[in-house]
Amino acid sequence: MDATAVPTGRWLSAEDLLAPSALTHDVDVPERILRPGVGETGEAPGRVRLRPLTIGTLAAISRAAREDARLVPLLIIKESLVEPSLSLDGVRALHVGLVQFLVSRVNEISGLTPDGELAEDAAASPAGQMHLLLARHFGWTPEQVAQLTPAQVAIYLAGAARLAELEPRE
Repeated sequence: MDATAVPTGRWLSAEDLLAPSALTHDVDVPERILRPGVGETGEAPGRVRLRPLTIGTLAAISRAAREDARLVPLLIIKESLVEPSLSLDGVRALHVGLVQFLVSRVNEISGLTPDGELAEDAAASPAGQMHLLLARHFGWTPEQVAQLTPAQVAIYLAGAARLAELEPRE
């Protein structure tokens, strides 16, 4: 940032940053999503209450789904769905279209796009590239990379660069 630039916004407090994570969102589920193939009956849409995902929840989902990535959307719904509350077995019983709809809404209220566009932007960022490089070269999980100090990151990145130089080119 230019030192001569005049700030135009207000400083956010910790409460400003954390408050949106505690909000819940009432989401209408259209009848065509809830009961596909039945046709319109004229009933009003049903409603569910969702909470946004936090980085801590995403880390827990990542750990829990490490061996089976198919669990990710189910755990996203399980962790986000406030009303009605469903067990994991209950979430497993939902039809695929409803799961896709709910995951899309959870992504939206969590600040992500339904198609993961922001995730692609994050992966392309310098920090995302660093995470990917360390994971690739050392086999580390996102949690392990996140625990590194900046000095450790610099050392390991230098080591990864040297290893890349030594690898035979195809």
